[in-house]
Amino acid sequence: MKAHLNFTALRALEAAARHQSFSAAAAELHVTPAAIGQLVRSLEDVLGVELFTREKSGARRLIPTDATERALPDIRAGLDRLTRGLSRLQEDANGGLLTVSTSPAFASKWLLPRLEHFQNDWPDIDVGLHTGLNLVDFERDGIDIGVRYGHGQWPGLTADRLMEEEVFPVCASAWLGTHGPLDHPSQLEGQPLIHDLSVDSRAGFMGWSEWLHRAGAGNVDPTRGLQVNNSAAVLQAAIEGRGVALARSVMARDDLAAGRLVRLFPQIAVAAALAYYIVYRPACASLPKVMQFRDWLQAEARATGGLTQAQYSR
Repeated sequence: MKAHLNFTALRALEAAARHQSFSAAAAELHVTPAAIGQLVRSLEDVLGVELFTREKSGARRLIPTDATERALPDIRAGLDRLTRGLSRLQEDANGGLLTVSTSPAFASKWLLPRLEHFQNDWPDIDVGLHTGLNLVDFERDGIDIGVRYGHGQWPGLTADRLMEEEVFPVCASAWLGTHGPLDHPSQLEGQPLIHDLSVDSRAGFMGWSEWLHRAGAGNVDPTRGLQVNNSAAVLQAAIEGRGVALARSVMARDDLAAGRLVRLFPQIAVAAALAYYIVYRPACASLPKVMQFRDWLQAEARATGGLTQAQYSR
């Protein structure tokens, strides 16, 4: 090539192709149409290819050539990554915005009630919370760190084990007063069960069928009852006296401590196959704000009695 490619020229090319107009691209980039035209021509000189043709009639739109159309997806992806990289260079490494990804239920039941502790310790760090059931692309979506529930293996991410847990039935004390006493899981036969549709047993999540089997209650129909597609709402339904929910100990801890829920059959301990993990991209591992949040999560887990496999075996 006769010259180096210019970042500004690539932005001009992308905007002109998207708008099919030098004038509209100039308005977006806050320069003159002549400047956009000059940048595009400089690219044509460097590359030795024609990038646009003009309609000969009507609005005389700019028409990207076939070569330009083929190259645009990669150019746009590259510009997006460069923009994110430059934004990260401009961040204050000891402060700024920390973007955290997790599930809505974990955010509601565990993270949000404790987040004030982190903000008190690190007032210069603003937390942006990204919640959703679908796994996000940390690089594409600008996520710094997250908490995921699973086996601890996600491509492109470092995963540090945070908490393990038990799975057990819970209900409201008022409901138990009406329907109890319940001394063995077999007595759940005919009782309203609350099912969590947001979890997938094929991915290792424990549902009623597996729990009842492991608890020796094969007489109980595991399919009947209220079905809810959010883990936090499942617990809320139990709190409101809708029936018996299958709870994960981490999610239900605060409700149990506050007396909003009671645990049934405490003599039966069933360990979950999955655990909570702190996840982040290896490239972000040395960022002070990421390390501070990771260390804080681990301290909070220890303070709230996060279970370990050793505790399950007692």
